[in-house]
Amino acid sequence: MAAVLGAWDYAILAVVLIISVGIGLYYRFAGNKQSTTTEYLLANRSMGVTPVAFSLMASFMSAITILGVSMENYQYGTMFVIINISYVVGTPIAAYLILPVFYRLKTASVYEYLELRFGYAARLAASLSFSMQMILYMGIVVYAPALALEAVTGLNQIFSILIVGVVCTFYATLGGMKAVLITDIYQSLLMFVAVFSVIICAWVKSGSLEEIWRTAQENGRIDFSNFSVDPTERHTWFTQILGGLATYLAIYGVNQTQVQRLLAVHNLRSARAALWWCLPILCLLSVSTCFSGLCIYWYYKNCDPVLEGRVGSRDQVMPLFVVDTMSQYTGLSGLFVSGIFCASLSTISSAISSLAAVTLEDYLKPLIRGLTQRTLNDQQSLLYSKLLSVFFGAVCIGLAFLAGSFGGLLQAALSIFGIIGGPLLGLFSLGMYVPKANQKGAIGGLLISLAFSFWIGFGQPKPPIISLPMSTDGCPITEFSQSRASDIFLTNLRADPDQDQDQHYFYLYRISYMWYAALGFLVAFFVGWLLSYLFAWLKWDDNRRIYQDLDCTLIKHDLFVPPLARRLQRQQMPRLVVTGTSSEFVNDVSTTIEDQTKS
Repeated sequence: MAAVLGAWDYAILAVVLIISVGIGLYYRFAGNKQSTTTEYLLANRSMGVTPVAFSLMASFMSAITILGVSMENYQYGTMFVIINISYVVGTPIAAYLILPVFYRLKTASVYEYLELRFGYAARLAASLSFSMQMILYMGIVVYAPALALEAVTGLNQIFSILIVGVVCTFYATLGGMKAVLITDIYQSLLMFVAVFSVIICAWVKSGSLEEIWRTAQENGRIDFSNFSVDPTERHTWFTQILGGLATYLAIYGVNQTQVQRLLAVHNLRSARAALWWCLPILCLLSVSTCFSGLCIYWYYKNCDPVLEGRVGSRDQVMPLFVVDTMSQYTGLSGLFVSGIFCASLSTISSAISSLAAVTLEDYLKPLIRGLTQRTLNDQQSLLYSKLLSVFFGAVCIGLAFLAGSFGGLLQAALSIFGIIGGPLLGLFSLGMYVPKANQKGAIGGLLISLAFSFWIGFGQPKPPIISLPMSTDGCPITEFSQSRASDIFLTNLRADPDQDQDQHYFYLYRISYMWYAALGFLVAFFVGWLLSYLFAWLKWDDNRRIYQDLDCTLIKHDLFVPPLARRLQRQQMPRLVVTGTSSEFVNDVSTTIEDQTKS
């Protein structure tokens, strides 16, 4: 069912797009006019905490969150909410263990760390994995608002995809990182407006929030009691906290898109502050979006629109709710659609910027240096960065047309981050925590982990996901709705877990998608560790890259997490004194170590 937006709705959409484009134009012609790669890719490291904090949230918690999380709670209940605990646990780990290592490098690509720690081959393998991850993710993120617009307005989906892709590519290419960060602030606010418009509308119609909660509780939607340790259970306390922690660290700890934002502030203290301020913003959006799913369920408790046949996908139910409840209020539908729109604009612009930085630093510069024996100057690097931004914007638009085959938006997005992000988290952790690790062992661990993750993530066939009961008792009886409800009822009956149907599926294909990141991390870390010891024992590789001198006595402490770096420094001090080095040299080394420790 589609409704036609009014003039005020279209005016709001137009203003949103014009503001985004205007910010890009402003930063193209203001200040230094994006004349250096540092300003273009890292905002000249001059941004404040607030825009970075909002951008950290908006970069990934986008239309996927608004559409996917609301329907997760509508269809499966509230166990997904527990993932917010993993955000609280993961933030200090990212802020005090991982972030200091990257911040000392101050480079446009976080994968330069892997070259310093292991070598260029490790850097290339990781950056290629990241590029694959982000390109796949971009397709889903652009597809989501196109889906929303089609359900709400009947606007052609192809046209919607082109609008999102072209607008975000335009302002990200012209205005660079500053434009991306500033637009993320007002786009984040519109995301909240979209979610709270749903909650407030349901609140007014139901009479109280207690009524919404009571209805959800009576129909099995309120559930925080699943403590099962069975990894095939889709959402439990263990999947949400442990699996969610691995996913969170893969995104907010070692992902280029997020670290690039954290490097855009003045210093490490400001970067940590931005990460901490992102936490309440992130949790507020997550929890409110979860509750919006319960609000929508209250409205459709007696007539599920998918069973009725009004929409063909659960991801269209939220836009349909807007049509049914807000279309009579001038401009409110347009405001909601603008929020969905902005959610994807912020994510895609961030992805374009990070992919341009990685491609320039990890592929293009080394290639040109290898072929021509020269390095790009700053003006050439800036030109290539802008051309790459346009290129990845076009790639994003192309992949969006394929995103409909991924299924549920939320699970598709988290699966992609788990399947690729988990192994990358394992690779970075191996480098930061294990001094004995070497390049061949690390690459071997990464490749084995990626193969394993893709196997369990995309292996087929997988068991169907069992939805909580839906009702059609209040629906108007039509021949189509009866046939639709009967087909879905029979499908769920055949998939009833009480009939042990899941036992016919291969065990690894039944594992919850929330474990993908954790399993990928464990395989990459421990297999890389074992292979490093094996290759060192066979004298096929060594870890000489972590030392500053040929005698392998001075370790590059900045390559390791702060607690390990300090321990390595303390262990190294007596060795320097025993060698009989001059007192002046010992004092110089001691002073250097103290400075590094303070930093």
